[in-house]
Amino acid sequence: MGKGDKKSRRGKIIMGSYGIRRPRKKADKAEIAPVKVTKAKEHKETKPVKEKKEVKEAKEVKEVTPVKEAAVVKEKPAAKAPKTAKAKKEVKEEKVAVVPKPKKEKKS
Repeated sequence: MGKGDKKSRRGKIIMGSYGIRRPRKKADKAEIAPVKVTKAKEHKETKPVKEKKEVKEAKEVKEVTPVKEAAVVKEKPAAKAPKTAKAKKEVKEEKVAVVPKPKKEKKS
């Protein structure tokens, strides 16, 4: 028997139906959940807060005076000679602008 047979298991799976050949799965009965006994929480003893250490005063620091630097003047290299312009190539033929084709009208 095949997928098209209504009486076979494979056919019932394809059709999505149930019967003697393909019984539905039994749903589990809901059981009564046992009551959980909660234990009373014991408070832990808290430790005393640590004392904060005193911050030592910062030592005095002498101010540093920056050293003056002498301005150094660099000599620029001599100016280069300007480049000579290249000779332009002559245009052999002038290009003709392309004329767009007229659009065809649609039939309505």
